[in-house]
Order: sequence, then C-alpha cells, then structure tokens
Amino acid sequence: MNIYDISKKAGVSIATVSRVLNGNSYVSEKTKEKVLKVIEECSYTPNAFARGLGLNTMSTVGIMCADSSDPYIARAIYFIEQELRQNNYDALLCCTGFDVEVKEKYMNLLLSKRTDAIILVGSNFVEADNEKNQYIREAAKKVPIMIVNGALDGENIYCTLCDDYHAVFEATKTLKNSGCKNILYLYNSKSYSGKKKLSGFKSAMNLDKSVSEENYEYIKFFNGNIKEIKDYLTSLRNNGLEFDGIVTADDNLAIGALKYAKENNIKVPNELSIIGFNNSIVAECSEPELTSIDNKLEAVCYNCISTLMNIFDGMHAPLKTVFSAEIIYRGTTRPNS
Repeated sequence: MNIYDISKKAGVSIATVSRVLNGNSYVSEKTKEKVLKVIEECSYTPNAFARGLGLNTMSTVGIMCADSSDPYIARAIYFIEQELRQNNYDALLCCTGFDVEVKEKYMNLLLSKRTDAIILVGSNFVEADNEKNQYIREAAKKVPIMIVNGALDGENIYCTLCDDYHAVFEATKTLKNSGCKNILYLYNSKSYSGKKKLSGFKSAMNLDKSVSEENYEYIKFFNGNIKEIKDYLTSLRNNGLEFDGIVTADDNLAIGALKYAKENNIKVPNELSIIGFNNSIVAECSEPELTSIDNKLEAVCYNCISTLMNIFDGMHAPLKTVFSAEIIYRGTTRPNS
C-alpha cells in the first residue's frame, strides 16, 4: 500500500493526500477526514521514501537510466530532477546499464522503495523483443511509468519524445538541397530512437526500409570515442568511399567528423557538410560551430514532469506526446541552393 493506493481509495489526488499528511491548511476538513479515515482503515504505515508521507518525510520519484555519463542522458536527468524539485519531489536515481535483467532488478528495487512513479530516461529501455518489455508493463500496474525519448504502449505508461524520424529526414534533405551528392549516415545506437533516425535517413535518400549498413555503403554503424571516429572516417576515405555530406545520430559523432576533416585538410562546409544531433554544448564549442538538430530535450523533460503531476492530481494525461525537432544552422553547413 502506497500513497497512490490511498489516493484512489479515498477518491482524491495524490497531491491532496500529501497535503493532508503534511498538515497543509489548504485542504478542507471534510476531505482531510476522508483521507485520514482511509489511512486508518488500511492500517497504513508511512514510509520515508513515499510521496508526502507525513511530517519530516520525503516524496520520491524513481529515475532509471542506462548510462549517466552520456551527455544527453546527463542533461535529461538534470532537467527532470529540477522539475521534480519544483514540484516538491525528490529523485532516486539508478544507473542500470543495458542488460534487461539488470534493468528489471532496478525497477523492482525502486518499487520496493515505494516511489510514486518511475521515469525511464532513454529509448534503450524499449526493446525490439516485446516480451522483454513485460517488466515495464507489470510495474505500470503499481505506479505510473514515464518514458523519456521512447514509446511503449501500455496502460499507465506515458511517453514523451522527439520526432527523431522527421528530424533526420529534414537534416538529410537539407544537405541534398545544399548540393551534397554523397551523404554518409553515421550512427552509434540501435535503440528505439536510433532506429527512428535511421528510418528518417533512408526515407530522405529514397532507400528501401530493409537497407542496412551491410548492403548500403553510405550507412555506417560505429560506436567509438571522438578520436576513433576520426580514424574510422579516414579509413573509409582511404578505402575509396567518397562523401561530401555527413548526418550523424549525435554530436560526438559529428565532432569526430570535424576532426577527420581537419586532419585531412578538407574544407568545412565547402567540401564537406556536417550535421550533428542533440544540439549539445559541444556544438558551440567546435570550430567551426556545428549545425545540429535540437531535439527539444528541455521541453520533453518539462512535459514529462508536467504530465506526471497531472496524473498525480487525477487529471487527464495523454499517453504519448511528440515534439518536433529544429535544425540549428551554424558553420558546418552551406545554404540550401
């Protein structure tokens, strides 16, 4: 029994239960009596990790991510934690890695702490094998599950994400319209988001959906650091692959492409145009500054918490909210012709 159950049994919002237990004067006496009666009937014992469980206690929302050292994930956690704090919630963070069994273990850990909701940050939580997502659906029977940058159908599962497909589609079209003839797509993740981005590139290039890096030379999967990316692109060039445009799935890949251009005396953007993804801080730190896709991360995170607060207050909340991305033009792309 947690605060979520108390609110349903009493027919009031979670926020109202919290106000009652914290002695908030904005709750009517009638409502206060109703909530306290339910608590007494259920022999409810306050838990320090649950939402608003009495004086001198903390309300918590669990956050799960695969790798908090990833710049995108780190920024998302920052925005989410800030919004939770603004709404008088604290966060309990678990870094799970990428193994499904470990993710499920941490999900159960957060549930045992009686968190009021769990936020999954990153599309890697949505598995292609639907059976591997069952632990998320089981958890959603107990608390609201929020997914940032991914989509999974299920009752009490709420998803907020950017339209990665159209983002990469438009970026690729931008390079084609600026005169690029041979456009390379460089990506480093086969997550839900990664697949959407790849599909966007294929559509912009009029490729069949079945095309992969194994049977199309201008699609390359590579997961390495910036120096390794630079060396990888140099090896492609030395092996005869010519490209005058690069669309990447994140900004680090694009920075590696910039270093490749510098090492090989290739002029950017006149001889090579580059577009990154995420519009991270490195986009403005590079020289020239990097054209990048702004996937509206702050807005996505704000919407996630806003949706969660509506759920807590018993209001209607959409199961899926999709934001449109925007290309931020800087010095690594030419004007469209």
